[in-house]
Amino acid sequence: MRIVLLGAPGSGKGTQSQLLVQAYGIPQISTGDLLRQAVSKATEPGHKATDLENKAKAAMDAGKLVDDATVLGMIRERLAQPDASKGFILDGFPRNIAQAEALGALLKELGRPLQAVVLLNLDLGILFKRLSGRRICEGCGRVFNIYTSPPGTLHCDKCDGSKLIQRPDDKEEVIGKRLEVFEAQTKPLIKYYEERGLLRVVDADADMQTVFESIKKAVGGK
Repeated sequence: MRIVLLGAPGSGKGTQSQLLVQAYGIPQISTGDLLRQAVSKATEPGHKATDLENKAKAAMDAGKLVDDATVLGMIRERLAQPDASKGFILDGFPRNIAQAEALGALLKELGRPLQAVVLLNLDLGILFKRLSGRRICEGCGRVFNIYTSPPGTLHCDKCDGSKLIQRPDDKEEVIGKRLEVFEAQTKPLIKYYEERGLLRVVDADADMQTVFESIKKAVGGK
């Protein structure tokens, strides 16, 4: 299985990625994770940083976006690892048409083209409610939602009453901007992959297991 998983913040993309990892024994390749690991390695005592690690660190230290060539280089290296031999789930890349074309060229070169691009489709109003209602326990990290799965009080009911907090990027004004960016970036990608017969649309407004079964069916899994 070689897929890209598309989904707005709050669509359940992270949860579904982990279920796919467990079910198929293939890695979730998050470009965000790759970049953080690169920066960590570049500053690790005794470690001789690679050119890609140094480039990633320099860009992130400067508050700039890491260039596509560096990200693609990291993806190439990650795909060469043994656990990716049976397939992969790409998360966070591509984000635009240029990246999609570059990724397609890389995978073609490796003889491992995409088999599907799965879009977790969810109404923006529902997404907004999921994110703005999210609260996290300071003690155990358990996630609540004041609309869909509220705790008994304003404290965690399973963690000695630890306080529930709202992440800064879950504030309403921030969420609105995050969803606007996703919409602007994703719509062209949807058309791009649809024209190539790769797009699979899954209704994400359901319970976790139902969405997972829909994804498996969409990509021809069992």
